[in-house]
Amino acid sequence: MNQNILEIKNLTKEFDNFKLDNVSFHLPTGYIMGLVGKNGAGKTTTIKLILELLEKDQGVIQVFGQNIIQHYDLKQDIAVVFDEVFFVEDWKISDVEAAISPFYINWDTHIFQNYLKQFHLPTQQKIKALSRGMKMKLMLAVALSHKARLLILDEPTSGLDPVARDELLDILLHYIEDEQNSVLFSTHITSDLDKIADFLTILDNGNIFFTGYKDELFEKYCIVKGGIDNLNQDIEKYLMGIQKNSTGFSALLDVKNMKYMNGHMVIEEATIDDILIHINHMEGE
Repeated sequence: MNQNILEIKNLTKEFDNFKLDNVSFHLPTGYIMGLVGKNGAGKTTTIKLILELLEKDQGVIQVFGQNIIQHYDLKQDIAVVFDEVFFVEDWKISDVEAAISPFYINWDTHIFQNYLKQFHLPTQQKIKALSRGMKMKLMLAVALSHKARLLILDEPTSGLDPVARDELLDILLHYIEDEQNSVLFSTHITSDLDKIADFLTILDNGNIFFTGYKDELFEKYCIVKGGIDNLNQDIEKYLMGIQKNSTGFSALLDVKNMKYMNGHMVIEEATIDDILIHINHMEGE
């Protein structure tokens, strides 16, 4: 496997009402990782710690094999797109390059102008006149115009229509084609990850529930369904996040425990949404 472009080891950050607890995962060079979990699971906190927008309590963050605190210049090779647009509303698109480019030693005007043409962004248009989709494309154009090798996105497709989302995902796939670039993609729209993610890291209340190849997640977990009368203490101890209703139950199951289920139960492949929903129900167990 390629060298890891991002390594997180035992990352911890405690707040009054939340703790990111000993989080560890790695993203190999040339791949896209989806960072998923319900709102408040710790996705944005993790990203802010990587970018040093928050100070960690403990742990190690390495980018390109180096400690980002000791090698501040590494930030030149990181691009970030948040779900909020931070450009001045009265700026024209042409003003954006003049304001942003001095901060990046590898800024490439030719690349930026090509993205403006590709995204159909008129240079004389003011930021405030752009749709949400166009604003996200502008932020992406900026992010991709200083030859960054790690692109970090925090909920970039939230609020976008399906066409705009699909265009953005295609851009990300193109971005990693040379196998030198990587993407960390935080989102709650799991269908986006079905299309483009190679790896998944699932956060649950500040803890890692799973991290690894996306396919390994679906090989490890399945959904089991059945009637309420199929449940007993011996079976329930193998089930995770049991949802009960008048017609039966649904639960998450580690496939190694399928042998303990009875023949009246139905086993189905799990989706990312299924897994997140049942993880949420585990909190009450």
